[in-house]
Amino acid sequence: MVFYFKARPDAGDYTIFMGLDKFENEELIKYGFPEDVWFHVDKMSSAHVYLRLHKGQGFDDINEGVLEDCAQLVKANSIQGNKVNNVDVVYTPWSNLKKTASMDVGQVGFHNSKMVRTIRVEKRVNDIINRLNKTKVERTPDLRAEREAVNAAERAERKEHLREKKKREDIERLEKERQADMRSYKGLMVTDKMTSNKDIASSNKSIQELEDDFM
Repeated sequence: MVFYFKARPDAGDYTIFMGLDKFENEELIKYGFPEDVWFHVDKMSSAHVYLRLHKGQGFDDINEGVLEDCAQLVKANSIQGNKVNNVDVVYTPWSNLKKTASMDVGQVGFHNSKMVRTIRVEKRVNDIINRLNKTKVERTPDLRAEREAVNAAERAERKEHLREKKKREDIERLEKERQADMRSYKGLMVTDKMTSNKDIASSNKSIQELEDDFM
């Protein structure tokens, strides 16, 4: 089971989601998207909350209001963190999550600690939690199939990009060849068949004879 929420409307159409338990968390870790950002209460047990950014957006593009929504949702879904003030929430791109065979189910580390950021949540804001809960939808998605569909679409997009690139390169090559032909008069004039004034002067043929040869 995965729970889906909608971030505040004035920030744009952003989806926030989290797994029901550590087993769902494991699937979310395995089949995340490049646009996903992971949130967790620092040094405490909590839900794994994800924000799905729009395609092309990066880690630095998170709206402050959306960031607050995610941090509040993480705090509210931490048994210990929900009871205390001044809780730190860490967040990082999904691609920075590190999973090894020795880790417990749902446990993660980081490839690069410099890509992990922290936001301080002073206290729970019930207005934010209530607003998010009103948008809550429960689904049992096939996370693997969703990820494979994205991979297939990305492969098709890359192939189309390569085809367009080759097409442009072929057009540019043909144009360069055409320009080179024009500069050298290739195919239009053949030098060894042209008669110069010097050739005419050195020959004994009359103008009429030369014209007859040309014809």
